[in-house]
Amino acid sequence: MPMYEHVFLARQDLAQGQVDGLAETLTKIIEEGQGKVTKTEYWGLRSIAYRIKKNRKAHYVLLNVEAPAPAVHELERQVSLNEDIIRYQTIRVDALESGPSAMMRKSDRAERGDRAERGDRPERGDRPARGERGPRGARPARGEEE
Repeated sequence: MPMYEHVFLARQDLAQGQVDGLAETLTKIIEEGQGKVTKTEYWGLRSIAYRIKKNRKAHYVLLNVEAPAPAVHELERQVSLNEDIIRYQTIRVDALESGPSAMMRKSDRAERGDRAERGDRPERGDRPARGERGPRGARPARGEEE
């Protein structure tokens, strides 16, 4: 059976319970279409890059879905009719991730503060020496030799 990752953004003024209710409604749509939702992940209320329908933030939710194509088409149809969902995207994948998604792993790393694990900056000892410097402003002018 084909596998999909479906992410939707819900309006910022919805309560957490309403967002969970939306996810349950979408899960029922998939189950009625002979599919199943293997994982539901709430990513939280996050800022979005630009305003969408007067919203500056949105609730992000990920659904991992195993369902036939007609069930996914019905899911997308229902989502496009729902006024509480401002954006959505469904992507077909070869395999679904087991465990937390990349978005959840990112937040775990940020909470721990693991800079060395990320590898985004070298340690200061890895940098070459800058050499001796004199007082500020004592550098030679252009064309002059040191």
